[in-house]
Amino acid sequence: MDSGRIRTPRTAPRTSRAARVAPRGARVAALAAAALLATVVPSAQALAAPAPRIDLTVLVVDDGGSAVGAITAELKGSGVPYRRIDLNDPNRPVLDTAFLSDTLDGRPRAKYQGVVLPHESAFGPDSAEHTALQSYERTFGIPQVDAYTWSHPGVGLEYTNEGGWSGVLDGTTAGVTAAGKAGPFRYLAGALTFEDNDPTIAESYGYAGRPRAGYTSYVDVPVSGAGGGRASLVGEYTADGRRELVVTFAYNQYQRQFRALARGIVEWLTDGVHLGQSRNYLSVHVDDVFAPDARWDTTLNCTPGDFDCVGDDGEGADPIRMTVADAQYAAAWQKSSGFTLDMVYNGGQGEQWKTEHGGTDPLTTQLVADRAQYRWINHTYTHPFLGCVQDNSVVPWQCAKDTTGTTLWVSRSELSGQIRNNHNWAVGKGISVDRSELVTGEHSGLRTLPQQPVDNPNLAGALADNGVKWAGSDNSREPQQRSIGTASGAAKTVPRHPMNVYYNVGTAAEMADEYNWIYTSRADGGSGICESNPASTCLPAPLPTATGYADHIVPQEARTALSHVLGNDPRPHYVHQSNLAEERILYPVLDRVLADYRGLFAPSAPLVNPAQRDVGTELTRRAAWDQALAAGKVTAYRIGTAVTVKAPAGLVAPVTAPEGTRKRTLLGTTAFGTPYAGTRSAWTAPELLQSSVTLTLPTA
Repeated sequence: MDSGRIRTPRTAPRTSRAARVAPRGARVAALAAAALLATVVPSAQALAAPAPRIDLTVLVVDDGGSAVGAITAELKGSGVPYRRIDLNDPNRPVLDTAFLSDTLDGRPRAKYQGVVLPHESAFGPDSAEHTALQSYERTFGIPQVDAYTWSHPGVGLEYTNEGGWSGVLDGTTAGVTAAGKAGPFRYLAGALTFEDNDPTIAESYGYAGRPRAGYTSYVDVPVSGAGGGRASLVGEYTADGRRELVVTFAYNQYQRQFRALARGIVEWLTDGVHLGQSRNYLSVHVDDVFAPDARWDTTLNCTPGDFDCVGDDGEGADPIRMTVADAQYAAAWQKSSGFTLDMVYNGGQGEQWKTEHGGTDPLTTQLVADRAQYRWINHTYTHPFLGCVQDNSVVPWQCAKDTTGTTLWVSRSELSGQIRNNHNWAVGKGISVDRSELVTGEHSGLRTLPQQPVDNPNLAGALADNGVKWAGSDNSREPQQRSIGTASGAAKTVPRHPMNVYYNVGTAAEMADEYNWIYTSRADGGSGICESNPASTCLPAPLPTATGYADHIVPQEARTALSHVLGNDPRPHYVHQSNLAEERILYPVLDRVLADYRGLFAPSAPLVNPAQRDVGTELTRRAAWDQALAAGKVTAYRIGTAVTVKAPAGLVAPVTAPEGTRKRTLLGTTAFGTPYAGTRSAWTAPELLQSSVTLTLPTA
């Protein structure tokens, strides 16, 4: 994770204390075409002019800094169209009147609905581009975000030496003000704590200033000294017919404080009307349900039963498997936490366990009795490797080949049988399972580098045989969704985030021991993997096995999972049934994620817990939307209270609008979208006999 380093914003010299206010004569021009916004009162002349068209695209002026990069990432991730201007490019377009606006069909058109700048004077306070941009914003009522600046009168704040504060914000708890809760940050609960992941690194720096006339604070912090009180870090500055959202702390796209505020920044920037949408998603898949999992050996530093574990007999011993008490605890935990787990099951493994243990299996009996409390996903009947035929006589294993050197593959009939038999087993137990969802054991059948660089050629056919549309994949290997095979209607992958709670441990001490092996240097007794892998870093010292899991791994893993949640990432996380057994080490991680989330967000922004098929559909829609935007095939604009979206036939568009928005139908209107975080949003398409989506915004 990138840390937010201390960074002084590029802006005018601090000796310039006067607020830069446009001449009064410019205010007359601001009245000509601003009928959209309640903040501007139109003149009689403006009332006679046609209302302007505002295109639903954001202009991003980028200086290469992390703040603009963070906002850009939020726009891209939620599907908001934007045009980026690189300030460091000598051949970039010049911002003038023609670049920003024109007339279309006799109507004034603003080409951008909002502007993101690195700071308030990115082009220079006396430049022609600065003047043109401010005139454009006044004329059309266009908001501007100052991504990172300092506290000074030019942005509506006092200098920090006048009752404010500046310094490192790590660990500081900020508050969302009453105005913030009533405005763009209505979805937050109120408190916002800045991350402090490493006490040796300053991760975020800020300038908290006291508001002057025209400034409304949305996020503030307490300040000590004479008078005490609070000073602002985020707020709105209104002056001379323009509005700026002023942010006076450093951040990057990965930090929790930005992720929490990102939605509100976009809502403010677009006046709550934009293409794109976002949710906070969390799904957790529990693999290998009914099956036992092999156990990490703290002496051999490997897992007996795995073929690369030198020194064991290849069979494994003392496996980890849930008990009746573990199943009862899981059901009770779900009820108390208000969160549903996805049980990714191997029915044949349960049958084999029963055969080997006197013909009974109390665990299966309990889980089947509680079947309605979970979601269930097919994980194949006995969890075999379904890619190439493995040659385990060498370490690491290789794909076996015939005498001609041709790779040997698990057959279509075996693949299909594993899927079909597991589905039928569940149906026979009264378990509701969606035939379209599948996770193969170890994601096998899909390409597995370096040994198997392509999918099993028999996989696509077996998926089609069984009606599978969504197959789980490992996000750490393949983060992008893709089709499996080339046939029309082929199944697609659903990438899943692996959680760093290992499949082969049942206790916190085992987890810390294996973690140390992976993440400590050879000099500290570890494997040295962290030294040789450029994507990894080593621990400064081994974790204490008695406390390392609770003190280090749990908060780190919870932080990683929550970053996915706050990043509009619908991809599921996956763990294993062993993590619900013995010391039940998964629950502290999930409890931390849920507690941190619910402490940060208001009830209007609940966690969304999608099924695997819903994740697959969401990713498919996003990919098609991004392609259409990149190809310039989407047109969207706002005229007064009417919003029009035109896209290629068959494409659904993500749209966000305020509460009270109506969608036009052939015979009238209907409520648009579903509520989330104080707005309404949906993937939407034209109704019958319509060629575009038309929304009517509320007038109040």
